Amino acid sequence: MAENQLQEAVTYSSETETQAGAGQSLIAPGYGTGKRKNAVARVWLKPGSGKWTVNGRSLENYFTQALSRREVQSPFTLLHLEGKFDVFVRVEGGGISGQAGAVRLGISRALNEIDRDHNREILKKHGFLTRDARVVERKKPGLHKARKAPQYSKR
Repeated sequence: MAENQLQEAVTYSSETETQAGAGQSLIAPGYGTGKRKNAVARVWLKPGSGKWTVNGRSLENYFTQALSRREVQSPFTLLHLEGKFDVFVRVEGGGISGQAGAVRLGISRALNEIDRDHNREILKKHGFLTRDARVVERKKPGLHKARKAPQYSKR
């Protein structure tokens, strides 16, 4: 009994495969633009086998962290459309986290453009169509950073 539970624990992964491509959405070409912090992503979707191209590189080579890859693929996972579209992305500016957020928004907008009837409600409910407006606060004069003040000395 204990060996069986141990085997189950060893074979478990947080990245388990879900059933691919069971969504109800139309499969048609689409385009979307996403922004996050200083990153801007232009995303083209076309019906295909699930091939990713990000700035001329594969998804695994561009987004090396699993968290970033999961964030970028989350609109497809949510709608159960894995492997239904080839994704071509041009992204610039910002860092890896901002670029991943920009790509996610671009993909969500493209999927929304393709089939508003089936995709919009789900994407909107999970917050994928909302642009994250948080940006770095500017530095103020007399301070070291945006809010960090010089150390106070009484004497």
